Amino acid sequence: MNGLERKLFGLFSACWLIDLLCLVGFVRLPDGALPLSLYAYYGTAAALGWLAGNVFVVRRRGLRKRLAARTAAQAARHLLVIYLLGPPSVLYFLRALAPLEVRAAAPLVPLWAFFVYGVFFLVPVTLTPKRR
Repeated sequence: MNGLERKLFGLFSACWLIDLLCLVGFVRLPDGALPLSLYAYYGTAAALGWLAGNVFVVRRRGLRKRLAARTAAQAARHLLVIYLLGPPSVLYFLRALAPLEVRAAAPLVPLWAFFVYGVFFLVPVTLTPKRR
């Protein structure tokens, strides 16, 4: 893991922790601090998924040359966990800042946003040709 991944891991871990503490009820975020419409929320999920997928592909590209085969595969798995499961924490944090009425009216929005994120993440990952 490079310095970038460590910083991203810290950011994403902090977002997941805040999301978890909000879910349990220990932390209360200001209600309606970010009135984000569903269209803008799903657009953010799509853009974040596309960006994370492309950054993952670029960061994974040079691992085999720099590291041994076994360590490169392990480092690629670590990168996959960081870039696949990290950015949705930002989406859930944005959703926690929405007004309570909006969150109650559409409770499955975070799940659908994760699916949108996942699809846009997998597009660059699966369509990148394998180098030998």
